[in-house]
Amino acid sequence: MADLNVNIGELKMKNPVMTASGTFGYGEEFSDFIDIARIGGIIVKGTTLHKREGNPYPRMAETPSGMLNAVGLQNKGVEYFVEHIYPRIKDIETNMIVNVSGSTIEDYVKTAEIINELDKIPAIELNISCPNVKQGGMAFGVSAKGASEVVKAVRSAYKKTLIVKLSPNVTDITEIARAAEESGADSVSLINTLLGMAIDAERRRPILSTITGGMSGAAVKPIALRMVWQVAKVVNIPVIGLGGIMDWKDAVEFMLAGASAIQIGTANFIDPAVTIKVEDGINNYLDRHGYKSVKEIIGALEV
Repeated sequence: MADLNVNIGELKMKNPVMTASGTFGYGEEFSDFIDIARIGGIIVKGTTLHKREGNPYPRMAETPSGMLNAVGLQNKGVEYFVEHIYPRIKDIETNMIVNVSGSTIEDYVKTAEIINELDKIPAIELNISCPNVKQGGMAFGVSAKGASEVVKAVRSAYKKTLIVKLSPNVTDITEIARAAEESGADSVSLINTLLGMAIDAERRRPILSTITGGMSGAAVKPIALRMVWQVAKVVNIPVIGLGGIMDWKDAVEFMLAGASAIQIGTANFIDPAVTIKVEDGINNYLDRHGYKSVKEIIGALEV
């Protein structure tokens, strides 16, 4: 059996398999199906400073080889997380990571400060695809300037491992990745969902209440893989790859492209045991090819 240990900044993981925020709840929901302690890291659903009701229904739609979602970061706020969720998940023997979202820089900073005080949360993932209400709703992560401002502010408040999740809905994702790195990110994760749309032809209406939503699933993999490869070539911090990873082979491809770890999202809805199957598949791949450590395949793509 190969060594599956990887590091994301100071975050030490038993294997490179993580779960994507919003697709795995708080981890507890999957404990009837798998030993969740086997997963390298669990990124819990998006958490904001204040309670959010989310968007009106319908807010999910199936698409060819994927899905659209417009949940709208529904959650009960960070204080509820601290008081009610954290006590239940803090002793799970893996890295429990909180995805932090906000509508202003101040929201991000305050949320990060609160989570910084939780001993058993070793990292946060900063979702900079959120709309900046002070800038007319444009997402923080669609410009290098916007990304830099929010990452710098959170970096000054948060002392543990800071992962920044990048939006693919940009002209040049490498520019945003470099800005995040220069502003203090310990790692970048990509890609977040692509902006998509679905229409009910019979009713002549959009299927989602918000008209557009975030597309994920197998269909986005080639785009995600390309972006991970591009970003891994220009930053010196670990890259976490996600977007359409459905099995171990997809995961290996992302690591060959330069990802130090991967996240599984939509596939969790299809197979609640997919994370463990991917971990086993990566190990089998390494054994078959004579690798002693998973680190040997990171960025090992021959071009």
